[in-house]
Amino acid sequence: MQYRELGHTGWKVSSLSFGSWAIGGTWGPVDKVESLAALHRAVEMGVNFFDTADVYGDGQSERLLAQLRRESREVIYVATKAGRRLNPHIASGYNRSNLTAFVERSLKNLETDSLDLLQLHCPPTDVYYTPEVFGILDDLVQAGKIRFYGVSVEKVEEALKAIEFPNVQSVQIIFNMFRLRPAQLLFEQGKKRKVGILARVPLASGMLTGKMNADSTFAKDDHRAFNRQGESFDRGETFSGVDYDTGLLAVEALKAICPPGMSMVQFALRWILMFDAVTCAIPGAKRPSQVDQNFSASDLPPLSDETMELVQAIYNRYIRAEVHDRW
Repeated sequence: MQYRELGHTGWKVSSLSFGSWAIGGTWGPVDKVESLAALHRAVEMGVNFFDTADVYGDGQSERLLAQLRRESREVIYVATKAGRRLNPHIASGYNRSNLTAFVERSLKNLETDSLDLLQLHCPPTDVYYTPEVFGILDDLVQAGKIRFYGVSVEKVEEALKAIEFPNVQSVQIIFNMFRLRPAQLLFEQGKKRKVGILARVPLASGMLTGKMNADSTFAKDDHRAFNRQGESFDRGETFSGVDYDTGLLAVEALKAICPPGMSMVQFALRWILMFDAVTCAIPGAKRPSQVDQNFSASDLPPLSDETMELVQAIYNRYIRAEVHDRW
């Protein structure tokens, strides 16, 4: 496992870290025992950074991570998120009372006195133009409730606005072979300001595993079945906003250039790590076998310039028109 610095936190976190949305919910059935085994296997492989949110399984993901910490002797950093418990999810809801309540709930779920990293959970765009919100986060740091804070965003423009606030340590954004736009101005500015970049949805909701086809089906409680057009939350979260059939065509083209000895999963993750502005990618896993497949990519050799150019060409041909100017 390789490690990279996260913002100004002083932490060196695993370049492939654990995204725990899938062990919380909306990804089909979840077995808690198997989920905990996957978490432990990740630690064995050198993973020391885990991403979660208070809404993943209504706190189940946070509680599993608390159990992992109790059972592990390794240093483990946990990043959680707050904001999506709001109903309606509106900018005015990001106020002192609500944010404090969300933090207190996560502290209880994670069985800790201080959250390592709190991220605003894809708030409405107006929040990034409300300095008072970031002042509240500064106060929570001063109070010892959180150590550091960052943001999880839907759009590049939101990320660029967020990093204008000096204490934002990290930006979590969708970045994968289907979403290349962040690699332009955002990565440049992130490096300039020394802000960590967390690449979420790195496998495009599983599309980039190469295991899906036209006949694939998904459980009723799996967002890949009910959110393809953004019916429940941002459309860009599911398959990175790419039309399912278009995504299958692009994956077939990517399979043709996948380096020998690499699986498609490893190819997709190693591609992300070619960008030095990225602190870590956060693939999810629900069982130890998925952990073995995902997190072994960190130790693979770099991709060639030719391969990187071919990925760009495939993006330009199949994907760019659908997503590049939307997110």
